[in-house]
Amino acid sequence: MSSPHRFTLRVYYEDTDFSGVVYHASYLRFLERGRTEFIRDIGIDQAALHRDEAFAFMVRRMTIDWLRPARMDDVLVVECEPLRLKGASLDLAQRVMRGDEVLLTAQVLVAGVVAGRPARLPRVLAERLSAFASAASDGTTSELSRA
Repeated sequence: MSSPHRFTLRVYYEDTDFSGVVYHASYLRFLERGRTEFIRDIGIDQAALHRDEAFAFMVRRMTIDWLRPARMDDVLVVECEPLRLKGASLDLAQRVMRGDEVLLTAQVLVAGVVAGRPARLPRVLAERLSAFASAASDGTTSELSRA
């Protein structure tokens, strides 16, 4: 990842199983929060998109590798980096970190929908994603590709 968006969270008791280790499905919520905060931080109001244009994101595909466990009270960072922007979808790379330690990696494909049907991503969203990728690139990695 060149310069991904970062979102910090703490693991609560409700996120863990009986042994104090983060339950595997809790990571889905962590990843969702990371994606949501990323979109919010690039200036997109998802509630307004849904209200005004009936636009929403749906996860189409997610590949996850759980590498190490997180535990109750850990402070985690969820990283999110857009990789490829298509007309109606966005590929993202995500990681969950504890300090410098990678706990989980995920590849996520989200699709745009309006009224449950595929829809192009709104122009302002595509422009902001491209601007984030350009600003985050350090020149040694490829920028967000448009397919």
